[in-house]
Amino acid sequence: MLKSKVIKTIRENLSTNQKTFAAETIGTFIVVVLATGSVVIDARLNGILGIPFIAFAPFVGVAIGVYLFGKISMAHFNPAVTLGFLITKHITKKQLLIYVIAEITGALLASLFVKLIIGVQASLGANSPNYAYPLPLIFGIETVASALLMTIILIVVYTNGLKGFGGIAIGGIVGLDILFLAFISGASMNPARSLAPALLSGVLGNLWLYFTATFVGTSVISLIFRRCIKSNN
Repeated sequence: MLKSKVIKTIRENLSTNQKTFAAETIGTFIVVVLATGSVVIDARLNGILGIPFIAFAPFVGVAIGVYLFGKISMAHFNPAVTLGFLITKHITKKQLLIYVIAEITGALLASLFVKLIIGVQASLGANSPNYAYPLPLIFGIETVASALLMTIILIVVYTNGLKGFGGIAIGGIVGLDILFLAFISGASMNPARSLAPALLSGVLGNLWLYFTATFVGTSVISLIFRRCIKSNN
């Protein structure tokens, strides 16, 4: 009931840009609350739930967001993904700004929610790479994680248009990346998801990684897809 009312309001009462902004704000809020909130909850329970819980929560959040808003905004919820869609010409430069502002807004609201409702442990769930590993490996792993995410997103978009199992596939790669790669790079894949808890907790030292590797990963894959599309046409 609530879902149908929210979607109906967005579709019927807003302009195209307003629909995009609302969908990306709400969707990013859901994703970041579950992604960071799960880390905080696990920290409050002294790590009892562990990485499977921390990986499963954002899988659910991304899947929910895709099914709720895929037809409205293509369900980016991630500035690095949005840049990828600019490269593949799914969106314009003007739309890029709308998406990114919405995503950062949603992420900041999510971290504020986590701080006020869930807890402040683990720096509000901020991403943290494992510097026991060489820095090039950390950067490479974060790049690969972001590239895998963009690959699955584009495959889903070009095959079934975010229908069917699309949400599960995209959420699934997010969860798998976290499950198998977070212990090295933090597996953010999402600059907005990294920015919000870092800003609100004051732990800013790792943002350089998530503001570089994520964009590199999604951009490389998007350029490859764009070239493949051109060659096929």
